[in-house]
Amino acid sequence: MMFSERSLERSAAWRATAGGDKGIALIMVLWVLTVLMVIALSFSYMGRTESQTSLAFRQGVEKKFLAEAGIEKGVAEILYAKMNPNRQVVLEGGEIWKMDGTPYTVKTDDGYYTVSIVDESGKININTLTDASAIILKNLLTNSGVEAAEADIIVDSILDWKDADDLTRLNGAESDYYMSLPNPYKAKNASFDTLEELLLVRGMTSEILYGSDKKKGIIDFLSVNSMGGGINVNAAPKEVLMAVPGITAEIADTIVSSRGNPSDPASATNIQGMLAAVQPPFNSLVTFGAVGNAFAMESSAYKADSKGAYTVKATVIIESDNKFRYTYYKSPAKNPVKNQKESNGGSDHN
Repeated sequence: MMFSERSLERSAAWRATAGGDKGIALIMVLWVLTVLMVIALSFSYMGRTESQTSLAFRQGVEKKFLAEAGIEKGVAEILYAKMNPNRQVVLEGGEIWKMDGTPYTVKTDDGYYTVSIVDESGKININTLTDASAIILKNLLTNSGVEAAEADIIVDSILDWKDADDLTRLNGAESDYYMSLPNPYKAKNASFDTLEELLLVRGMTSEILYGSDKKKGIIDFLSVNSMGGGINVNAAPKEVLMAVPGITAEIADTIVSSRGNPSDPASATNIQGMLAAVQPPFNSLVTFGAVGNAFAMESSAYKADSKGAYTVKATVIIESDNKFRYTYYKSPAKNPVKNQKESNGGSDHN
């Protein structure tokens, strides 16, 4: 009897131990299955992510090439306009492109690009600005909402920035001013290479240059590339025309509307007649020419199977033999940050 009881106890203990081992084994199996599922899901997620990344990269490259094709199309239109000033024939598509910033759309098989061209000869060239012609820039600033005293500081500081000497104008700034800033630097004493350099000049801010939600900036009316010092009224926007002493808003509107047909002699005569309102010495600040030699272009490409656009900005110079060269090429071109407080010469350091 004793043997039987002990045998039963041992048998029960063995069964309990065996059952515990089976439970542990089951838990381990479940853990292994869980780990394998996590690994499988991770590989699946990584595969999808890699596929999406590859797709986005491919679409981005396609939009880049499409936007760059838009720039090349713009150059072709400019060369055509230079070689055919009377516009008696047109390029493929049957539409004459204007050089006033009007956007033109070209469709492709699976997307499209939009191109705008602006003749730089209708802008204010800050590199050829002089003390005599600086009144145009001051008027542009005050017309855009800048106080007259602040405009005087900006204009004089621009002239000081690009001249070769260290003499400071009445409201200007030279290296001694810029070296006193928290992040010191010296005045360039040379021409501007880009319009973005204006943010280094005393008094200039991002809001004045690029604009804000409430008002437009002045950057679209300035140039560092236009040939000569005069403003071509055949290409100037209304804002630039109104900056010329003697040209009112009414006259500017009439000039812009009269430019609708550049091959119409009556339009040219009408515009030249209205320029009589510009009296000496300011009449030397304007010219009446055909297509200029420097052009700013912007091309944005869109694809049907992806969101967003890829934008390229470029400035091209047309040489006398109709060869061309780029003086500015940005790809991709992103919009600047607006309303940013400058610490290097903005309005906080007047």
